[in-house]
Amino acid sequence: MSMVSVDQVSFTFPVSGLKIMDSVSFTAEKGEFVSLMGPSGCGKSTLLRIIAGLIRPTAGKVMYLNRQIYGPTLGMSFVFQDFALLPWLTNLENIKLGLSLTTLTDEEKNEKAMELIDRFGLTGFEEYYPNALSGGMKQRVGIARAIASEPQVLLMDEPFSALDELTANTMRSDIMFMLQSKDISVNSVIMVTHNVEEAVELSDKIIILSGKPAHVKDARAVALKRPRNKRGREFIEIVDEVYATIAKE
Repeated sequence: MSMVSVDQVSFTFPVSGLKIMDSVSFTAEKGEFVSLMGPSGCGKSTLLRIIAGLIRPTAGKVMYLNRQIYGPTLGMSFVFQDFALLPWLTNLENIKLGLSLTTLTDEEKNEKAMELIDRFGLTGFEEYYPNALSGGMKQRVGIARAIASEPQVLLMDEPFSALDELTANTMRSDIMFMLQSKDISVNSVIMVTHNVEEAVELSDKIIILSGKPAHVKDARAVALKRPRNKRGREFIEIVDEVYATIAKE
């Protein structure tokens, strides 16, 4: 069952006339973790924002559960690269922003946010402001905010690129553990990344885009069992194949 279907999506900047993607198509199935890769500037983040309904495509369409997307939908949430937390709100209040469009009472919103504070290891920091947190903790707040509304699809734009490698490794493990939990509503993830090892570690499928105007160069299934051994022969072979595909003209 397709959670998200990208169908012949093209995008041209209206002022400059620069076409950055041309007829991009792929699906994210239920239970699938999909990574978008390609050369820098090929439009991966723009494509993710089109999927989120934040940008309208010039041509083509995006379907969420067989319904065409014309704008943001409660069924999908976005995790930003730069955390995108509001500095004048406490961490608890930032998480509660993810519940702003729900019909929950203020008491229910607070209870839900506190549950997420506990789940993401932020207990004791709920009344702190984001500037008091490390990068990893800020991203935990961002992810907690994104899943607060119980979306079925999680969109992530290079969520670990601003973190040191040790923190990023911990966050990747946390994300996989979270997605395997029956208490989490998320059924599919679409992530933009430049990190090939990260994509192979996390993904069920890697969509490799070409340079501008971007089109789908390859869709590579990753069938390795989890947790994945990054030193294993099969893992290294897939990493090498993805590198070669991205680099190939």
